[in-house]
This record gives sequence, C-alpha cells and structure tokens, in this order.
Amino acid sequence: MKYITKYKSPNYNSRNSSKIQLIIIHYTALKNTLDAVSYLCNKEKKVSSHYLISQNGTVYNLVKDKFRAWHAGQGFWQEITDINSISIGIELDYNPNGKNNKFSFKMIYSLKKLILKLQKNYEINKNSILAHSDIAPFRKIDPGKNFPWQELSTSKLILNLKKLKKVEIKIMEKWFYVHNLKSKKQKIILALSLIGYDTREVYKNSKLYNKLITAYRIRYLNYEDKIKNKSIYNDLIKHLFNYMLTKK
Repeated sequence: MKYITKYKSPNYNSRNSSKIQLIIIHYTALKNTLDAVSYLCNKEKKVSSHYLISQNGTVYNLVKDKFRAWHAGQGFWQEITDINSISIGIELDYNPNGKNNKFSFKMIYSLKKLILKLQKNYEINKNSILAHSDIAPFRKIDPGKNFPWQELSTSKLILNLKKLKKVEIKIMEKWFYVHNLKSKKQKIILALSLIGYDTREVYKNSKLYNKLITAYRIRYLNYEDKIKNKSIYNDLIKHLFNYMLTKK
C-alpha cells in the first residue's frame, strides 16, 4: 500500500515500548485535505495522527507507526487512559458541515486496506477498531452518525455481532442474576464497562450516562433503530456475549 510521505508532523513522542493494540478512527472537521495536513503538521497545534485519508482515497503517513502520535487526547478504554501510547490514529478528510461531508467510496476503500494492513502487522483484534467517540464519549462524536461501520463489518474487519439464541440469552441473564444485577441500567453499565467503555462516573451522573448511551447507539445500532430511539439493551447483551467469545 502506497502512502504520501512528504508531509511530516513534528507532534509525536516515544511509545516507551507500549504495544500497539487499538486503531482509532477520527474525522478532521476541516475544510479539505490540505487544511488537515497543515493543521496536523503545525507544531503549535500539538495535534497529529499517523494517517490521513483524503476524499479521493489518498493516504498520507504523517507520523511513523513506531511513534506516539497525539490524536486521542484524554481517553479511556479497558482501564487504560494513555490511549495514544497503544494506538494508531487515522483521520478522515470529512466535515459534517462542509462540502466534504460524505464518506466517499474511495476513502472507505483505502481505510479498509489500511486497517487490514495494520491488523496483520500488529495483530490487532477485531474488537479493537474504535471510534474516537468510543474512547472519549463525553467530549467527542467523531467519526459520527453517518460513518459506514457496516462496510467494515461486511469486510470482516470488525466484530460482526451474531444474533443470540434463546439459550445464550438465558446464560447472560443467569450471569447477571448471579452477580446481583437486577435493573436494566445496572446491566447496561456493567456490559459497557466489560467491553471497554469509561463508566467510572455514569452511576452518579445521568448526563454522562446519556452521553455514553448516545455514543454506543451511534456506533452499534443500525440506522432504523437509531431513528426509532430503540433501547440498546438487547444489542448490548448480544455485543457482550460476542465480545466474550472473541476476546484474546
């Protein structure tokens, strides 16, 4: 896979031997690719990513994989708070309020090729391809509600959640019962926590709880269920069961 390497960001430091475990997908929210390159390579901005993918599918390598790019900011996943040290950051030339407000076919094609290469190079689990909003649900929304996660699922790059059988649902409900979890909210929060989300403050803060639920809905529910404002409970139980089966 070919990259444009003539632009280099100065905004990086050492991973300190941390193993690459995650791929984080962002959008730039800028006018175009040139603006994004300028921003990500500006020393004063103190922001960067390893890769940037343009609307026409061109892939820019701005920071070498071996270095710690500054793309995630304050985040959390599976008890880890230094997300930059264990992740690869991919920015997409997309702005929901701009002319570049489509995830083009060429962009997504290049993204899938890049993810596949990174998965092979670093043995990254299908559970570990994340949205910026997954690791920072209380302050970030990218890559947003229109990002085509189904494209990645169809290409078998991310976990494809299979429907649960009745016996499997009973297994999960029994597991919740054994752990004295009675309300749906308790079960939802525990499931989100086990998958990796930051649930540290949501028990006592309803605003943060709602933000977390919104982030999960945008990421995992299909379009029709998002519109209907469907409960995430059944989907989350399915997700947790599938996650436990595929966790390394």
